[in-house]
Amino acid sequence: MAPQRFREQFDQIQRSMPDVPLAAGPDDSAEFLYERGVVLVRDGEDARIVEDTVRAHFTRAPDLTADHVRRAGPETNRSGITRIRVGDPGEGGGQGDRAVAQALRAVREREDRAGRRLVSRNHVVHIAVNACPGDEPVPAPRTAQPNPAAAGTAYDPDTAVGVLVVDTGLVHDYRSYPPLAHARGDAQVEECDGDGVLRQYCGHGTFIAGLLAAVAPNTDLTVLGSLNDAGAVLESEFGEKLFEAVDRNGWPDILSLSAGTSNGRTDGLLGVDAFMRELRARRTLLVAAAGNNAGATPFWPAAYADLPGYEDAVLSVGALRSDGESGACFSNHGPWVKVYAPGERLTSALTGFDKPVPYVYQHSTYDACRYGFGYGCTCQYPGHTGVLSDESAGAKPDQVMFEGLAQWSGTSFATPVVAGLIADHMTAHKETDPRAARRQLLAGNTARAEMRGTTVPALVPPTWRPVPVVQPAPAA
Repeated sequence: MAPQRFREQFDQIQRSMPDVPLAAGPDDSAEFLYERGVVLVRDGEDARIVEDTVRAHFTRAPDLTADHVRRAGPETNRSGITRIRVGDPGEGGGQGDRAVAQALRAVREREDRAGRRLVSRNHVVHIAVNACPGDEPVPAPRTAQPNPAAAGTAYDPDTAVGVLVVDTGLVHDYRSYPPLAHARGDAQVEECDGDGVLRQYCGHGTFIAGLLAAVAPNTDLTVLGSLNDAGAVLESEFGEKLFEAVDRNGWPDILSLSAGTSNGRTDGLLGVDAFMRELRARRTLLVAAAGNNAGATPFWPAAYADLPGYEDAVLSVGALRSDGESGACFSNHGPWVKVYAPGERLTSALTGFDKPVPYVYQHSTYDACRYGFGYGCTCQYPGHTGVLSDESAGAKPDQVMFEGLAQWSGTSFATPVVAGLIADHMTAHKETDPRAARRQLLAGNTARAEMRGTTVPALVPPTWRPVPVVQPAPAA
């Protein structure tokens, strides 16, 4: 049986959020995760309208109850949203799911009359190797060179570009990696389990920081641990975490974000609406990962790049495969993805510089690409057995050792490559406006790649080395 990657990830995230019952949606499909029995609304009049409308609808529905419809969150948060409980997720073997669906339908007519969105699910926002990951990190030998390699620009604190990474923080030995000598930020929480084995996704923020520092050495780089809980956070908390990040560190030149979620809509996330509106009024450029679901469904907040008014404020990034000639199999795509960059089998810092660190694979690889691509993608190579996959029940999961560097794939990592290229352009051209630098860089770029039959713009660092794709062995 082929690994059920989404279900494995769902279970992993649910274990990391034991007090939040989760569901997959919409309906019977599995495009995103959300909190059972709860919807999100804006504070104030919208909350009252939604509460009254849903309660009246449930009163008329014999198999649902209006007793659960009540506020479940504060109305004082800066994101301007609150949670309304519309069902008991512990009753009825899924009533929480049905209650949310019914609540959304009940408000639909009021939304149509108001001409704006009033309510949404409370989605799980996750780092973009999560649900579903491009792959898991692969150890690189101590003799390996980073890819992209470090650029020659010198660090100058007086001219350094401010880059803020909202992610999982920095591992304990990150300063052993020379390009990160000037980086600062939060410590990665609980790097290893009780047996000293690296936890899944630990090092994600450090890997990103290593890529950024290699492409753009002249950066004041701060990496926050806002997504330390298995890289997942509820949408109701995500906007607050973004506000906390900029309140604590100031609005940076560039905000690099390798996290998000789809929501089945084309108008953004209710939980980050207030933050995105403030971002639009600032000079900060948000560079955001397009996600790894191999689909065209918008992934937020990256897809804000395609909404009117956000064209300059947000740049969405998809991933190229290791040879740079086309899009990676896992990369999301579509007109809302504005640029692609190398994102498969990049080499950067992970952990194990001071002492080798073991890691046990969580997911098994596939016999063929799960998305139907014909090259030897990260779905297949390098092959390993994981502890979570159904097919590994009778097999021992594979363990590897990290000694500093790793190879890793995902739009998570194409994103800091693009953020670094924009920062490096600012340094090289003495440009102080990151949005102007983005426009200049894209206007002068002629590189192109193929993505599912479409030609797309590609940004490729001069120090990046293409890695030949592995061709699958012919079937016996």
